[in-house]
Amino acid sequence: MSRGFVKEDDQEELPMVPPRPYLPDGATNYVTPQGMEFLLKEKEELLEEKKNIEYTNDNERRIAKNLVNAKFNLLIARIDSAKVVDPNAQKQDSVRFGANLKLKMDNSASPKNFKIVGVDEADISRGKISHLSPVAKVLMEKKVGEKASLQLDSGQRIFEILEIDYAN
Repeated sequence: MSRGFVKEDDQEELPMVPPRPYLPDGATNYVTPQGMEFLLKEKEELLEEKKNIEYTNDNERRIAKNLVNAKFNLLIARIDSAKVVDPNAQKQDSVRFGANLKLKMDNSASPKNFKIVGVDEADISRGKISHLSPVAKVLMEKKVGEKASLQLDSGQRIFEILEIDYAN
């Protein structure tokens, strides 16, 4: 049926679904064990949210349910593609996925701590950077004492690796 013959009130509003963090096509979706726990917890929270949807009319309820279902489907796709990497099983002598790093950045007096994690775990405010980030890419395979440089629009940033640790 043509949409021209449908009353405006009958047109279902499509929910705006926030996207998951970007994972390029073909990139492996690595996650730490804690990252997988986080994704599974998010799944349980969405199921609970879906179960407890309460709205005054059927249309609002249907829209809310569609939104939760869309988020859920995106999450399930991410969980299904996840490859859990145990940081303790990594070679401990160089930077790899799951590494906790203490870095000296440029001429900064105080070092910064970072952990290399999956895209869904990344949170720069908590010192967690995605393994696909430019910073993580230049640090991969480096050892304690080595330096890595990253070219930025504002110039070159130098990172010196002070410590590598794989403890959770």
